[in-house]
Amino acid sequence: MGNRHGEESAMPVRRLVLDVDKTVNEPDLIRLASVIEAASGVKAVNIAVTEIDIETVGTNVTVEGDDIDVEALTRAIEKTGAVVHSIDEVVSGAYILENKPRSR
Repeated sequence: MGNRHGEESAMPVRRLVLDVDKTVNEPDLIRLASVIEAASGVKAVNIAVTEIDIETVGTNVTVEGDDIDVEALTRAIEKTGAVVHSIDEVVSGAYILENKPRSR
């Protein structure tokens, strides 16, 4: 089983946190979640609205799975008319490792 992330030795992507904007009307959050969940390797999705203005809705999208196909996921989101602004967190490897912020 080869991965779909470019190089052959890449570890499987298990969690992504994305900053995604959509228009107020399309796609609705249920459709967006359905499209994301259907992407290869995705097992669960959480979409939280972070801001709303007259034309757009900003969302924080968290996706978890066993070996998420990041390129296919991004393409699927963009086919709905939504825009991926950034990838804000990536968890990769044999298991999901929680971020431990440094104390200063």
